[in-house]
This record gives sequence, C-alpha cells and structure tokens, in this order.
Amino acid sequence: MQDATVTAADIARLAGVGRAAVSNWRKRHDDFPQPVGGTATSPSFSLLEVQAWLRAQGKLAGAPADEQLWQELRRLADSTDELVDVLMFAGAFLLYLHRDRRGWRKLSRGTDEEIAAALPKAVRAAVADLPGERVLPAEPPSSCVTVAKGVAALARERGEQQAFEFLRERYLDLHKRRTQETPPQVVRLVAELAGPRIETVLDPTCGSGAFLAGMLAKGTRRRLLGQDVDEAVARLTAIWLALLDADADIRSGDSLRRDAFPGEQADLVVANPQFNDRNWGYDELTTDPRWEYGLPPRTESELAWVQHCLAHCRPGGLAVLLMPPAAASRRAGRRIRANLLRRGALRAVITLPLGAVPNTAVPLTVWVLRRPVPDERPPSQVLMVDTSRSGEGFVETAGRLWRRFTDDPEADLDEPGEGRAVRIIDLLDDEVDLTPARHISRPTAAPAIDRVVKLREELVRLLDELAGMVPPVEPAQPGSVSVVTVADLARLNLLEIRQASGRPSPEAAADRPVLTADDVVAGRPPTGGPDDQGLSGDQPVELRPGDVVVSTLLREAAATIVTEPGALLGRHLVLLRPDPARLDPDYLAGVLCTSANLRHHTSMSSGYRLDVRRAEIPLPSLEEQRRQGALFRRLRQIVAGLRRAGDLGAELARLIGDGLAEGTLRPVSAPGD
Repeated sequence: MQDATVTAADIARLAGVGRAAVSNWRKRHDDFPQPVGGTATSPSFSLLEVQAWLRAQGKLAGAPADEQLWQELRRLADSTDELVDVLMFAGAFLLYLHRDRRGWRKLSRGTDEEIAAALPKAVRAAVADLPGERVLPAEPPSSCVTVAKGVAALARERGEQQAFEFLRERYLDLHKRRTQETPPQVVRLVAELAGPRIETVLDPTCGSGAFLAGMLAKGTRRRLLGQDVDEAVARLTAIWLALLDADADIRSGDSLRRDAFPGEQADLVVANPQFNDRNWGYDELTTDPRWEYGLPPRTESELAWVQHCLAHCRPGGLAVLLMPPAAASRRAGRRIRANLLRRGALRAVITLPLGAVPNTAVPLTVWVLRRPVPDERPPSQVLMVDTSRSGEGFVETAGRLWRRFTDDPEADLDEPGEGRAVRIIDLLDDEVDLTPARHISRPTAAPAIDRVVKLREELVRLLDELAGMVPPVEPAQPGSVSVVTVADLARLNLLEIRQASGRPSPEAAADRPVLTADDVVAGRPPTGGPDDQGLSGDQPVELRPGDVVVSTLLREAAATIVTEPGALLGRHLVLLRPDPARLDPDYLAGVLCTSANLRHHTSMSSGYRLDVRRAEIPLPSLEEQRRQGALFRRLRQIVAGLRRAGDLGAELARLIGDGLAEGTLRPVSAPGD
C-alpha cells in the first residue's frame, strides 16, 4: 500500500483539532507515530501510521470528509508529479460532473470494473474542448474509481467549483514555493484600473490564476490567456477556470524565453512576475524585438517583464504589473524608465500599503502602462499615488485618483499625502526616480487647535461609554448541553446554508449593494458593487434581516447579522439563515466567532479559511440562547466601539505629532514653569 508524509498541521486538519492538540498527543502518548522525515522543528510523519493511530484512539470518527479525501489522494500518489496527475484527473472528473451530472449518475450505478472501463473516456470527452496544454495524464490513475467516488461525494456537499478550489488550495499550500498567490484586494485594484471595456486579458505569469479569475468578476464575457513556467500549476489553473465557465487558454512555459502567444495583442496584460531574477534570459534575448525601450540590464528582470507586457498590448491597451519599489529608482534601469516616460508608455505608479501583499518586507508598487497609439501626441504628465496611509481602503483611494487622472490627464491633480499628477519633464533628471513618495505633496499643516480639542472630547466620551458597556458575568453551573455542527443544524432544518460562488451575476441589477468579506470583518453595511457579486446556482443570493453572514477568507473570526433587506451576498461569504423560532441569530453569530471554533480555521499564507459547516454550536434552550445572544450583541458593540476609539486615538496622536513637528502646537505649560 502506498504512503505519504504529513506534517503536524496536516494531522490537526485531519483530526479536526488545533495544532496544540497534536503537540500534546506527541508528549502524552508513547505510541504516537515517530517522525519519518522533515526537521526537528517541522517533522513529517507517515500518513498510514497516523491514520491507524487516530483510528485506534477514536479520533477519526469526526474527521472532516474533505481532509480525509485530500490525504487519501496524497496517499495514492508516489511523488509530486503523480499527485498532480491525481489532482488533474479529479479536476477533469469534476468538470465532467459539472457538464454531465446525469451521465455520472447513470455510470455510478455500475460495478467498479464497469466504471473503471467507461470513466476515462467520459472524462476525456468532458475536457476535449480545453485549449492549450494537456490537462489529463497520459494514463488515468489506477485508482480512478476511488478518486471519482471521493470527489463526487465532496462535490455533493460543496459543489464542483468549491470542491476543486479546496483541492487546488491544498496542493498550492503544500508547495508554497512553486507559485505566489496574488491577494484578492490587489486583483480588485487591477480590475478597477482596467475598467469595463476589456475583451481580452493576458497574464504571462498567471500562476494559480488569481488575476484571470478576478477579471471574470466584471460580469462580461472575456477571453483569458495565461502562461506559467510551472506546468503543474498551469494545468490546475486551466481546470479551475474551465469550472468557472471561462473562455480561457492556459499554457505552460517560460514566457520570456518561449512565448506561448507570439503576436497576440490584448486589451489588458497583467503580471505578478518573480522579482530580482538574474536568470531571466539576458544572454539569449539580447537582440529580442520586444526591447523597444532599451535592453534590460541583467539585474533588471522586472523591466524585461514590463516590455514583454507592453509588446502584447494592442495600441491603447493597458499593462498592469506588481513591481518591487527598487525598480522605480535603481540606476541600472534609469534609461529604460526615461524612455517609458518620454514615449508616454508609463501612466501611473501606485505604492501599496505594507502588508497588502503578504510575506513581503517592503510595500510593493503597481505600475500602470499604456501602449502608445501611433502618431498620438505623448502625454505631459504621469500619476503618482501613495496609498500607504489608506489601509484596507487602498483600492478605493487608488481607483478614485486614477479615474480623476484619466478623465483629464493634463489637468492639475494634487491631493496632498495621496496623489499627484507630475510633469514628465520634471522626472527626466539624472536619477529618473519614480518613487511616488518623492513627488507627492506633503499633507497640509496640522489643523487648528479646535480640531484637536474636538477629537479629544469625542475620544474621552467614547471611552467612558465603553467602560459602562462591559457586561457583568458569573461562573456557570456545569450542565449537559448538546453540541452540534452547523451542517447538522442544516440537516435538522434549524437553518439554511447559502454560499456565493466565484462567478458574478450578469443579470443582477447594477444598483444593488453587495455585502463583501471586508464589510463583514469591519462590521459595516454593504459597500460592494456588481464586481463583488457571486452566484448560488443561477441567481444572486439576496440578504434578509436576521441572516448571519460569515467570511470564509479572513484574518480574524468575523460574522455579521443582516439588519436591512435588499443587498446581495458577495464572494467568499457563507449565509446562514436560522429559524428564529428555534435558533437565535445573535447567539449563532457570537458562538461562530469564539475561540472554540478556531480549529475550523485553516491557516493560509495571507490569513485563514473557515469551513463553517464544521463549526460546533452548543444548543441550550431558546430562552438561554436569547439571553446569551443579547450579551454577544453587546460584545460586538464593544468591539466596534474599541475600533472607533483606536481610529480616533491614532488620528489624534498624528494630529498632535504633526502640530508639534511643524510648530503649530506646543505642550501646555504647567503652573510655575
């Protein structure tokens, strides 16, 4: 029997517990499996030995079905390449299921031998229309029936798209170094910059497809082209986009050395390339016609990607790239930067807040370029934006300034501390430094003392209110209260579960507000628009008062209760609609956010993913639920008040500090000084 290795995090997910529990098992149980690899700080264990031990201890009874399936797929593969083949067959099978559910129901009634004989042909037919690289292994896995049945069971619970997204994310998490994931907020910024009039999108470094999938959120039919140097990741992305019903052509290969789309011109080219790559092809590509703005130095791989993207833009088309901040000022690239400015190709440089892209030690920048139209007069200005103070609102800040700039590129635009339209001639000096902070006007001097006094009074009043809101509590008497999962609550008809997929609704009214994941975390009313919509089946999910909405992608546990009707459910959200005569919404939302349910949050590179169906809810009487629900509601108000107090305090400290530094404020003298 084949085996695989698992980490402590894998074991925790498999058993549905936290990492601390696995650590305790290793210390307390002498018969816990010994490490078979890894390091002292990150050991790996035999999957078969771990499963046998968990089964003997009775700790597999409540193991999540998705984690069991994932570990079973890993066990079926001898190597990373075989795991890719298994996952690709699983994805192709899900596409077959997505397109011919009736055919699978009929086929699944046969024996395993009959299924094994007919299934590969049916699956191949389902993916025959996919362009580009092969999306199936040359031979289907010997365990294709086991894979199909396990994946079909997961699809019944989650749907085909969500099932494959789970498997794909598990693979990418297992091989983090193979690709970097572009955060959703950055994808949303690129969509905002691109605007609606986009028909063809090319991503020459598509990775797991975040940029391309994000372009689907605009609600129009678009042709998506993608290439990635990692064949396995490219194949996974091809299947994922097919499950999203996208018109996509995904290929593998090194885009700089072996361009898969020669001569192709797109309305929008996006890229999140590898930075500081000294092996990008300098020696082989010295005379390449793409270097219209100058041969990129060996140390300037980012400027090679900039010109590759511009070469694939139609005249007037946009190229948007994530760039390291050093690319704006390194001496080696100043000649190319100057040529980009003189020709009018570079249109904006946007500094992102630190942390907008996880696992980066510096704030990255976004370069917006436009391929010049022949005989067009070059522009005289370029937009510089610094969103480092905008926090999570950086998309709105950059989008607003970009719209102002594109409405009239020659007009005066100067918003101190945020953005400025800079004359290109002023940038063409010996350094050609394109760092936005060097060219944006400083904020105005600290406001008058009355502004400081007003903020201070508001902060003191709010803190006094919060002190009186802390509820008194007392020890509870031990009792026997049944604990059930959210999935069980749904089966008992105590609540309904609805979830929006990653695909937008083209039919939904453009003026309907959309509740986003950021809204849920911030505890605010819906702020999203059509681009943030998702579908459940063929219709958008409309929110009703009393609905509990939980974010599945988050940095912290967060749930909100809908108070106003009419808004739509956004992507990456789960809606729980409780029966108020049997389950109190405030109580449900409160328990979902408690530490007891943290074990159902799966760690990712940029936050956590919540499987809300596995969350456990104690079920006291309805009267007790309502008593506790009122307390949970007050706790949410306290948290919201503390957030507001934190914002006020930070603003007050900044204003006083600015005033002291600029001489507009001074400390109050004590009597006798």
